[in-house]
Amino acid sequence: MFFVGIDIAKRKHDAVVIDNNGTVIQKAFSFSNSLEGYNKLISIIKKITSDKTDIVFAMESTSHYWLALYSKLIKDGYLVHVINPIQSNALRGLFIRQAKTDPIDALIIAEVVRFGKFSSTNFPKEKILFLREMCRNRLYMVDSVSDLKRKVTALIDQVFPEYDKIFSDIFLVSSMAILLKYPTPTKLIRAKESTLTNILSKASGNHFGSEKAKEILLAAKNTFGIDDTYDTYSTLIKKYLNQIKFIQKDIAEIEKKISDIMQEIGSTITTIPGVSTILGAIILSEIGDVSRFSSPNKLAAFAGIDPSIKQSGDYSSIRNHMSKRGSPYLRRALWMACTTSIQFDPMFKEYYLKKRSEGKSYMTTLGHISKKLITVIFAILRDNKKYEPVITAA
Repeated sequence: MFFVGIDIAKRKHDAVVIDNNGTVIQKAFSFSNSLEGYNKLISIIKKITSDKTDIVFAMESTSHYWLALYSKLIKDGYLVHVINPIQSNALRGLFIRQAKTDPIDALIIAEVVRFGKFSSTNFPKEKILFLREMCRNRLYMVDSVSDLKRKVTALIDQVFPEYDKIFSDIFLVSSMAILLKYPTPTKLIRAKESTLTNILSKASGNHFGSEKAKEILLAAKNTFGIDDTYDTYSTLIKKYLNQIKFIQKDIAEIEKKISDIMQEIGSTITTIPGVSTILGAIILSEIGDVSRFSSPNKLAAFAGIDPSIKQSGDYSSIRNHMSKRGSPYLRRALWMACTTSIQFDPMFKEYYLKKRSEGKSYMTTLGHISKKLITVIFAILRDNKKYEPVITAA
């Protein structure tokens, strides 16, 4: 058996081939992250053996750069293991000089797999991979909108500080319609009441009308905000609002695609109260094949909601925080699902009240809820069954 350790990088990879005894059969060589580079790798391997069952490839899950090489090797019928970099880091400590170079990294990766002391990352199925990309980029867009909203709020606070008291949310459709047309008090006081009324009525579905228009005009005339002498604030507010509308439209389109993929997958994860289609998609796409986790605790560690361990000599901390070492996307989705599940699910609500009665803070209690939720998710995905709450007898 031969083991091919590959150190992954963006533009080129480094590989080393060793045998069962750890003897280097092929010293380190580089190949580009391209079809030409792949062909070079395979030609070198075929000189060692033409039997695909005699070759085991190993690489680290470095960002997303390993995906193309992995998928091509799998497609061509090779056995490939993708390991967590933490596992190779542990073995690196055995090397006296503890040097970190690409050839040494490739050798260490090969040794990790030769020893067999590793857990392999399963490559997500095609739909799961697409779902993950959709979900992660959606979260990026959502965060971008949040940043833009904070900028708009800061600008309005300076030029029209009374505005946030007029609407429950300045980013309501009706409020944004007004701001896009009249972004500052200077612009508003020139507007006709009838024009404002029409804008509000159309944008709010007749929820707002002349009374709200009068309120806005009165606030604009008596504002304590600074003068927008050079239309600086007016320009920036309109630019940011247009960006928000544009991104929100893109988010809606992405969410439609996510929903379509989730419908095709037909996962039971959305039967858990608090786990919407979007949150379910994030959780499912980050976990991938749940069978690669032997227990809920392993899945919790992957999510980074396991407690960090602080121990020295005879001392062991009993007040440990979450490790936060795993997938931040999964951890974020779990946290959001928890805040809803404690409101609408009897089992999680009961558990929440129990922890609160024990004197646990809100954030600490949510940590316990997220651990319970990950256990439920593990069971549902493992058994492919619908969620059913288990209520403790009074």
